[in-house]
Amino acid sequence: MSKYRLKVLRLQDSKKQQELADYLNISRQYYSEYELGRRKMPAEAIIKIAKYYHTTTDYVLGLDDNRRTVIYD
Repeated sequence: MSKYRLKVLRLQDSKKQQELADYLNISRQYYSEYELGRRKMPAEAIIKIAKYYHTTTDYVLGLDDNRRTVIYD
């Protein structure tokens, strides 16, 4: 699996790691390990991140280079 785009998404949105960690209900250190590729993200977290940024899970995973805007219910 390719590296996650978490850091790029986070910086584009001017967010801090702690904000995303709080959203995922995990520690900042744990979130940091996701960004560094040291820890695999569970599917549920990938889906939450995609919804948070209104994009696709494929984009978050680095499987698609086209960042689409998706409106989730």
